[in-house]
Amino acid sequence: MIKAENIFKVYPTRSGDRVVLNDISFTLDRGEKLGILGRNGAGKSTLVRLVSGAEQPTSGSIDRTMSVSWPLAFGGAFQGTLTGLDNVRFISRIYKQDFKNNIDFVEQFTELGLYLKEPVKSYSQGMRARLAFAISMIIEFDCYLIDEISAVGDARFHEKCEAELFQKRADRAMLIISHDTNYVRNHCSKFAVLHDGHMSFYYDFDEAHGHHMHNLHGH
Repeated sequence: MIKAENIFKVYPTRSGDRVVLNDISFTLDRGEKLGILGRNGAGKSTLVRLVSGAEQPTSGSIDRTMSVSWPLAFGGAFQGTLTGLDNVRFISRIYKQDFKNNIDFVEQFTELGLYLKEPVKSYSQGMRARLAFAISMIIEFDCYLIDEISAVGDARFHEKCEAELFQKRADRAMLIISHDTNYVRNHCSKFAVLHDGHMSFYYDFDEAHGHHMHNLHGH
């Protein structure tokens, strides 16, 4: 279970403090899939980083009794000077995994070919995302954080991602952020809308979507 209680996240700016998350609390149980809707800059990615542990809340607490992935469309976890293969080797070592099996999987999944022998800093954003996703699938987590994965790659790559995540790992918890509202509708069982630092929860997608669209166009 992931339990977030009274989370505040404040970023200092030149024009004063900006409250990105304002007293947010929620729980995510094993197997639950929570989809979060919100306009650009609403704090969705910030929330994901807090849940992952990559950033700390300004105040409040996040308790995790299950293992949590890093944000999946997050190409920032790489050592840019290392090659794709070296990054796989590095992660395999940290998580005490069989490097050879992992390389075979990553080669097949990413279809990056000779690029796997090139430094990651020379990759396009799409290539980085492919590698990030494949490396994420090497390690088994109880909860996957999915930040805008649908924005990357072609239809065939999406099908491979879908099979890995939603078929092979259908029993896992997931926290999903996407601008593609159909993606959220199709994969989540509960929904939240993040707006002006506050989060509202829904079990009905259409209600959540209506609230989200009102926020986008209602001002």
